[in-house]
Amino acid sequence: MKDRREFLKISALGSLGVVLLNSCGGAAAGDVDRKKYGVGLQLYTIRDAMNADLQGSLKKLSDLGYKNVELAGYSGGNFYGLKPNEFKKIIDDLDMEIISSHTMVEAAGVTLDNAKIMADSHAEIGVKYCIQPWVNAEDRQIETYKRMIGDWNKVGEIMKDAGIQFGYHNHNFEFKNIDGVVPYYDVFIPEMDKDLITLELDLFWASKAGQDPVEMFEKYPGRFQLLHLKDMKTHEDPFFEVEKEDVTNVGDGVIDFKRILAAKETAGVKYTFVEDDNQGNGKPFEGVGASIENLTTEILV
Repeated sequence: MKDRREFLKISALGSLGVVLLNSCGGAAAGDVDRKKYGVGLQLYTIRDAMNADLQGSLKKLSDLGYKNVELAGYSGGNFYGLKPNEFKKIIDDLDMEIISSHTMVEAAGVTLDNAKIMADSHAEIGVKYCIQPWVNAEDRQIETYKRMIGDWNKVGEIMKDAGIQFGYHNHNFEFKNIDGVVPYYDVFIPEMDKDLITLELDLFWASKAGQDPVEMFEKYPGRFQLLHLKDMKTHEDPFFEVEKEDVTNVGDGVIDFKRILAAKETAGVKYTFVEDDNQGNGKPFEGVGASIENLTTEILV
Protein backbone atom coordinates (compact mmCIF):
# COMPACT_ATOMS: atom_id res chain seq x y z
CA MET A 1 0.00 0.00 0.00
CA LYS A 2 2.88 2.36 0.78
CA ASP A 3 4.37 1.76 -2.66
CA ARG A 4 1.01 2.42 -4.30
CA ARG A 5 0.48 5.66 -2.39
CA GLU A 6 3.95 6.86 -3.31
CA PHE A 7 3.34 5.98 -6.98
CA LEU A 8 0.05 7.84 -7.01
CA LYS A 9 1.66 10.81 -5.31
CA ILE A 10 4.40 10.94 -7.93
CA SER A 11 1.80 10.70 -10.67
CA ALA A 12 -0.24 13.51 -9.16
CA LEU A 13 2.84 15.70 -9.18
CA GLY A 14 3.15 15.27 -12.91
CA SER A 15 6.01 12.78 -13.04
CA LEU A 16 4.12 9.96 -14.73
CA GLY A 17 5.84 10.65 -18.04
CA VAL A 18 9.23 10.06 -16.46
CA VAL A 19 8.08 6.80 -14.87
CA LEU A 20 6.69 5.55 -18.17
CA LEU A 21 9.74 6.65 -20.13
CA ASN A 22 11.96 4.59 -17.88
CA SER A 23 9.73 1.51 -17.84
CA CYS A 24 8.39 1.46 -21.38
CA GLY A 25 11.38 2.33 -23.49
CA GLY A 26 10.20 5.80 -24.48
CA ALA A 27 6.76 4.84 -25.79
CA ALA A 28 5.07 7.30 -23.44
CA ALA A 29 7.12 10.10 -24.97
CA GLY A 30 5.35 9.61 -28.28
CA ASP A 31 7.61 7.11 -30.05
CA VAL A 32 4.72 4.65 -30.49
CA ASP A 33 1.01 5.37 -30.88
CA ARG A 34 -0.22 2.48 -28.80
CA LYS A 35 -3.86 3.44 -29.10
CA LYS A 36 -3.87 2.45 -32.76
CA TYR A 37 -3.69 -1.19 -31.61
CA GLY A 38 -7.04 -0.89 -29.82
CA VAL A 39 -5.89 -2.65 -26.66
CA GLY A 40 -8.51 -2.71 -23.91
CA LEU A 41 -8.34 -3.14 -20.15
CA GLN A 42 -10.83 -4.79 -17.82
CA LEU A 43 -11.05 -2.20 -15.02
CA TYR A 44 -11.29 -4.92 -12.35
CA THR A 45 -7.50 -4.98 -12.81
CA ILE A 46 -7.16 -1.58 -11.12
CA ARG A 47 -10.17 -1.73 -8.80
CA ASP A 48 -8.40 -0.42 -5.68
CA ALA A 49 -6.84 2.47 -7.59
CA MET A 50 -10.24 3.27 -9.13
CA ASN A 51 -11.78 3.43 -5.67
CA ALA A 52 -9.03 5.77 -4.49
CA ASP A 53 -8.83 8.07 -7.54
CA LEU A 54 -11.18 7.29 -10.38
CA GLN A 55 -10.27 10.08 -12.80
CA GLY A 56 -6.55 9.91 -12.09
CA SER A 57 -6.49 6.15 -12.60
CA LEU A 58 -8.30 6.37 -15.92
CA LYS A 59 -5.91 9.08 -17.11
CA LYS A 60 -2.97 6.78 -16.37
CA LEU A 61 -4.52 4.11 -18.56
CA SER A 62 -4.96 6.59 -21.39
CA ASP A 63 -1.37 7.78 -20.97
CA LEU A 64 -0.17 4.18 -21.14
CA GLY A 65 -1.92 3.79 -24.48
CA TYR A 66 -5.07 1.85 -23.64
CA LYS A 67 -7.84 2.68 -26.08
CA ASN A 68 -10.76 0.62 -24.78
CA VAL A 69 -12.14 -0.22 -21.35
CA GLU A 70 -14.39 -2.92 -19.97
CA LEU A 71 -16.26 -1.85 -16.86
CA ALA A 72 -16.69 -3.72 -13.59
CA GLY A 73 -18.60 -1.18 -11.54
CA TYR A 74 -22.31 -1.21 -12.40
CA SER A 75 -24.91 -0.91 -9.65
CA GLY A 76 -28.47 0.36 -9.67
CA GLY A 77 -28.22 2.26 -12.91
CA ASN A 78 -24.89 3.92 -12.09
CA PHE A 79 -21.29 3.17 -13.02
CA TYR A 80 -18.65 3.57 -10.34
CA GLY A 81 -21.16 5.71 -8.46
CA LEU A 82 -21.68 8.07 -11.40
CA LYS A 83 -24.58 8.52 -13.78
CA PRO A 84 -23.93 6.93 -17.19
CA ASN A 85 -23.42 10.27 -18.96
CA GLU A 86 -21.03 11.47 -16.23
CA PHE A 87 -18.80 8.42 -16.44
CA LYS A 88 -18.92 8.35 -20.25
CA LYS A 89 -17.74 11.97 -20.42
CA ILE A 90 -14.62 11.11 -18.40
CA ILE A 91 -13.79 8.29 -20.82
CA ASP A 92 -14.55 10.37 -23.92
CA ASP A 93 -12.36 13.22 -22.70
CA LEU A 94 -9.44 10.77 -22.37
CA ASP A 95 -9.80 9.57 -25.99
CA MET A 96 -10.87 6.12 -24.81
CA GLU A 97 -13.99 4.09 -25.53
CA ILE A 98 -16.27 1.98 -23.34
CA ILE A 99 -16.76 -1.33 -25.14
CA SER A 100 -18.10 -3.71 -22.55
CA SER A 101 -19.33 -4.07 -18.96
CA HIS A 102 -19.33 -6.94 -16.49
CA THR A 103 -22.55 -7.12 -14.53
CA MET A 104 -24.01 -9.99 -12.55
CA VAL A 105 -27.29 -11.81 -13.07
CA GLU A 106 -27.70 -13.83 -9.89
CA ALA A 107 -28.68 -17.50 -9.85
CA ALA A 108 -32.04 -16.63 -8.34
CA GLY A 109 -32.80 -14.88 -11.60
CA VAL A 110 -33.50 -11.33 -12.65
CA THR A 111 -36.86 -9.67 -13.06
CA LEU A 112 -37.60 -8.38 -16.52
CA ASP A 113 -38.00 -4.89 -15.07
CA ASN A 114 -34.51 -5.01 -13.56
CA ALA A 115 -33.09 -6.40 -16.77
CA LYS A 116 -34.67 -3.49 -18.67
CA ILE A 117 -33.10 -0.98 -16.27
CA MET A 118 -29.75 -2.73 -16.70
CA ALA A 119 -30.08 -2.64 -20.48
CA ASP A 120 -31.19 1.01 -20.59
CA SER A 121 -28.34 2.13 -18.32
CA HIS A 122 -25.77 0.30 -20.44
CA ALA A 123 -27.30 1.66 -23.64
CA GLU A 124 -27.02 5.17 -22.22
CA ILE A 125 -23.33 4.73 -21.48
CA GLY A 126 -22.82 3.33 -24.98
CA VAL A 127 -21.50 -0.19 -24.43
CA LYS A 128 -21.52 -2.78 -27.16
CA TYR A 129 -21.42 -5.75 -24.76
CA CYS A 130 -22.79 -6.62 -21.34
CA ILE A 131 -21.12 -9.69 -19.81
CA GLN A 132 -22.09 -12.16 -17.08
CA PRO A 133 -18.72 -12.60 -15.32
CA TRP A 134 -19.16 -15.27 -12.64
CA VAL A 135 -21.20 -18.07 -11.12
CA ASN A 136 -21.06 -18.47 -7.34
CA ALA A 137 -19.62 -21.75 -6.05
CA GLU A 138 -22.89 -22.90 -4.48
CA ASP A 139 -24.65 -22.58 -7.84
CA ARG A 140 -22.32 -24.79 -9.87
CA GLN A 141 -24.65 -27.70 -10.49
CA ILE A 142 -25.91 -28.87 -13.86
CA GLU A 143 -29.58 -28.10 -13.25
CA THR A 144 -28.76 -24.67 -11.79
CA TYR A 145 -26.59 -23.91 -14.80
CA LYS A 146 -29.47 -24.80 -17.12
CA ARG A 147 -31.89 -22.57 -15.23
CA MET A 148 -29.43 -19.68 -15.16
CA ILE A 149 -28.72 -19.95 -18.87
CA GLY A 150 -32.46 -19.88 -19.52
CA ASP A 151 -32.58 -16.57 -17.61
CA TRP A 152 -29.53 -15.29 -19.50
CA ASN A 153 -31.22 -15.99 -22.82
CA LYS A 154 -34.12 -13.79 -21.69
CA VAL A 155 -31.70 -11.06 -20.60
CA GLY A 156 -29.97 -11.45 -23.97
CA GLU A 157 -33.25 -10.65 -25.73
CA ILE A 158 -33.72 -7.51 -23.66
CA MET A 159 -30.12 -6.46 -24.29
CA LYS A 160 -30.52 -7.07 -28.01
CA ASP A 161 -33.57 -4.80 -28.08
CA ALA A 162 -31.37 -2.10 -26.53
CA GLY A 163 -28.64 -2.64 -29.14
CA ILE A 164 -26.32 -4.55 -26.80
CA GLN A 165 -24.80 -8.03 -27.14
CA PHE A 166 -25.02 -10.10 -23.95
CA GLY A 167 -22.21 -12.55 -23.15
CA TYR A 168 -20.58 -14.92 -20.69
CA HIS A 169 -17.03 -14.81 -19.27
CA ASN A 170 -15.53 -18.11 -18.11
CA HIS A 171 -13.16 -19.12 -15.36
CA ASN A 172 -11.85 -22.67 -15.04
CA PHE A 173 -14.64 -24.37 -13.06
CA GLU A 174 -16.86 -24.58 -16.17
CA PHE A 175 -14.46 -27.17 -17.61
CA LYS A 176 -14.56 -29.48 -14.58
CA ASN A 177 -16.22 -32.82 -15.31
CA ILE A 178 -19.39 -33.32 -13.22
CA ASP A 179 -20.59 -36.92 -13.43
CA GLY A 180 -19.53 -37.20 -17.05
CA VAL A 181 -20.73 -33.75 -18.03
CA VAL A 182 -18.35 -30.89 -18.86
CA PRO A 183 -20.56 -27.84 -18.28
CA TYR A 184 -18.85 -25.46 -20.73
CA TYR A 185 -19.16 -27.84 -23.67
CA ASP A 186 -22.20 -29.89 -22.69
CA VAL A 187 -24.41 -27.20 -21.12
CA PHE A 188 -23.21 -23.64 -21.68
CA ILE A 189 -22.51 -23.69 -25.41
CA PRO A 190 -25.51 -25.80 -26.48
CA GLU A 191 -28.01 -24.13 -24.11
CA MET A 192 -26.99 -20.56 -24.91
CA ASP A 193 -28.74 -18.97 -27.87
CA LYS A 194 -25.73 -18.04 -30.01
CA ASP A 195 -27.57 -15.01 -31.39
CA LEU A 196 -28.24 -13.69 -27.88
CA ILE A 197 -25.14 -14.72 -25.91
CA THR A 198 -21.57 -14.51 -27.11
CA LEU A 199 -18.57 -15.94 -25.26
CA GLU A 200 -15.79 -13.88 -23.73
CA LEU A 201 -12.99 -16.42 -23.47
CA ASP A 202 -10.53 -15.84 -20.64
CA LEU A 203 -7.33 -17.33 -22.03
CA PHE A 204 -5.70 -17.75 -18.63
CA TRP A 205 -8.54 -19.69 -17.02
CA ALA A 206 -9.21 -21.81 -20.10
CA SER A 207 -5.51 -22.67 -20.34
CA LYS A 208 -5.37 -23.44 -16.63
CA ALA A 209 -8.18 -25.92 -17.16
CA GLY A 210 -6.13 -27.70 -19.82
CA GLN A 211 -8.01 -26.31 -22.82
CA ASP A 212 -6.49 -25.28 -26.14
CA PRO A 213 -8.15 -21.99 -27.22
CA VAL A 214 -7.32 -22.54 -30.89
CA GLU A 215 -9.02 -25.94 -30.85
CA MET A 216 -12.01 -24.30 -29.17
CA PHE A 217 -12.18 -21.67 -31.92
CA GLU A 218 -12.07 -24.33 -34.62
CA LYS A 219 -14.81 -26.39 -32.96
CA TYR A 220 -17.08 -23.40 -32.26
CA PRO A 221 -16.24 -20.81 -34.93
CA GLY A 222 -17.64 -17.35 -34.53
CA ARG A 223 -18.76 -17.82 -30.92
CA PHE A 224 -15.99 -15.82 -29.20
CA GLN A 225 -16.38 -12.10 -29.86
CA LEU A 226 -14.29 -11.05 -26.84
CA LEU A 227 -11.05 -12.28 -25.29
CA HIS A 228 -9.42 -11.69 -21.93
CA LEU A 229 -5.64 -11.56 -22.20
CA LYS A 230 -3.75 -12.60 -19.10
CA ASP A 231 -0.66 -14.75 -18.93
CA MET A 232 0.34 -17.59 -16.61
CA LYS A 233 3.76 -18.32 -15.18
CA THR A 234 3.78 -22.10 -15.56
CA HIS A 235 2.09 -24.94 -17.38
CA GLU A 236 0.59 -27.31 -14.85
CA ASP A 237 -1.79 -30.23 -14.97
CA PRO A 238 -5.40 -29.04 -15.30
CA PHE A 239 -6.91 -27.96 -12.00
CA PHE A 240 -10.14 -26.30 -11.06
CA GLU A 241 -9.47 -24.28 -7.95
CA VAL A 242 -9.49 -20.49 -8.15
CA GLU A 243 -5.75 -19.92 -8.33
CA LYS A 244 -4.68 -16.37 -9.04
CA GLU A 245 -1.06 -16.46 -7.94
CA ASP A 246 0.00 -17.82 -11.32
CA VAL A 247 -1.29 -14.75 -13.18
CA THR A 248 1.41 -12.60 -14.77
CA ASN A 249 1.72 -9.79 -17.30
CA VAL A 250 0.74 -10.53 -20.88
CA GLY A 251 3.86 -11.71 -22.69
CA ASP A 252 5.80 -12.54 -19.52
CA GLY A 253 4.44 -16.08 -19.17
CA VAL A 254 3.97 -19.26 -21.15
CA ILE A 255 0.74 -18.66 -23.13
CA ASP A 256 1.37 -18.42 -26.88
CA PHE A 257 -0.68 -15.32 -27.64
CA LYS A 258 0.62 -14.99 -31.19
CA ARG A 259 -0.70 -18.46 -32.05
CA ILE A 260 -4.04 -17.79 -30.39
CA LEU A 261 -4.55 -14.36 -31.92
CA ALA A 262 -3.63 -15.69 -35.36
CA ALA A 263 -6.91 -17.65 -35.15
CA LYS A 264 -9.04 -14.69 -34.03
CA GLU A 265 -10.96 -14.48 -37.30
CA THR A 266 -12.05 -18.10 -36.91
CA ALA A 267 -13.09 -17.32 -33.34
CA GLY A 268 -15.01 -14.22 -34.36
CA VAL A 269 -12.95 -12.00 -32.04
CA LYS A 270 -13.75 -8.29 -32.21
CA TYR A 271 -12.19 -6.93 -29.00
CA THR A 272 -9.52 -7.98 -26.51
CA PHE A 273 -8.96 -6.85 -22.94
CA VAL A 274 -5.94 -7.18 -20.69
CA GLU A 275 -6.84 -8.35 -17.19
CA ASP A 276 -4.89 -9.12 -14.03
CA ASP A 277 -6.98 -10.57 -11.19
CA ASN A 278 -4.15 -9.80 -8.75
CA GLN A 279 -3.86 -6.11 -9.65
CA GLY A 280 -0.21 -6.57 -10.49
CA ASN A 281 0.47 -7.86 -6.97
CA GLY A 282 0.05 -4.37 -5.59
CA LYS A 283 1.56 -2.50 -8.54
CA PRO A 284 -1.31 -2.44 -11.04
CA PHE A 285 -0.02 0.28 -13.34
CA GLU A 286 3.40 -1.33 -13.66
CA GLY A 287 1.65 -4.57 -14.61
CA VAL A 288 -0.72 -3.09 -17.17
CA GLY A 289 2.16 -1.00 -18.51
CA ALA A 290 4.26 -4.12 -19.09
CA SER A 291 1.31 -5.91 -20.72
CA ILE A 292 0.58 -3.18 -23.25
CA GLU A 293 4.27 -2.77 -24.02
CA ASN A 294 4.62 -6.50 -24.74
CA LEU A 295 1.45 -6.50 -26.83
CA THR A 296 2.41 -3.51 -28.96
CA THR A 297 6.08 -4.40 -29.45
CA GLU A 298 6.07 -8.20 -29.65
CA ILE A 299 2.64 -9.79 -29.93
CA LEU A 300 0.42 -7.59 -32.10
CA VAL A 301 3.13 -6.48 -34.51
